Amino acid sequence: MNNRTLIKTFSGIDTADGDGVKLTRIIGSPQLNMLDPFLLLDCFESDRAQDYIGGFPEHPHRGFETVTYLLNGKMRHKDNAGHEGVIEPGGVQWMTAGRGILHSEMPEQENGLLQGFQLWVNLPRSAKMTTPRYQEYQPETIGVEQHLNGTCIKVIAGETDQGTIGPVENDYVFPTYMDVSLSEDGDFCQAITEGHNAFIYVLEGEVAISVSNESKSDNNLQILTAKNLGILSDGEQVQVINTKKSSRFLLIAGKPLSEPVARGGPFVMNNEAEIRQAFLDYQRGLF
Repeated sequence: MNNRTLIKTFSGIDTADGDGVKLTRIIGSPQLNMLDPFLLLDCFESDRAQDYIGGFPEHPHRGFETVTYLLNGKMRHKDNAGHEGVIEPGGVQWMTAGRGILHSEMPEQENGLLQGFQLWVNLPRSAKMTTPRYQEYQPETIGVEQHLNGTCIKVIAGETDQGTIGPVENDYVFPTYMDVSLSEDGDFCQAITEGHNAFIYVLEGEVAISVSNESKSDNNLQILTAKNLGILSDGEQVQVINTKKSSRFLLIAGKPLSEPVARGGPFVMNNEAEIRQAFLDYQRGLF
């Protein structure tokens, strides 16, 4: 099979959002505006309450999906339709904003480590105005695959080569979202649909992307270090090898929509007229 390789790497930029929440913006920055269908990837990680306690008070969205994945800490979410819950450590919320929703995401803690990611996934023109909905999964409902070599794969969306399936359903971009941990001398191989855009973000340690199936010599390895995102070339699969005592990374992929993208803060549509309409609808209380 044709291996995917690293074609670009990005470290993101430090910024703040919501009510002063400190984070690193990895996609949606001047370095990397988007990777169709992915519009934004934020990483938040701090054990200082002042970095996150303000949270994300009520705000609107239209035209895309938000994916919140927590590694540590708890986050309470509410919306204007009466939906409310708490995202637990290891849990995920996949929210389809569709035609419009008002929601808030506030830390359910006053101290300790809060760590996680928010990913924005675009919706196609045909689904921009769909009815808002949630897919919410506690850690125990998310598939985990353990290999004899110590590799552990948590599957949020998509399917591993050995058949473990993530709970998230999405027929727009058919996403892959996996949290992979490698022990010393561990490795990971995963098929990715040809034509899908894909990236790896390293949380801990360091990994090597294998260019060739036949050889794992240094000449055929591309290194990706912690806190960096690597965009993968097209291909049929990715092979990842651990180069430290242990490593952990996210593998995310999806089908590009190849449609025009117009952004207006919390709204993502196909043209500027639709963005203006979104602001007007919000001001009129139609969300």
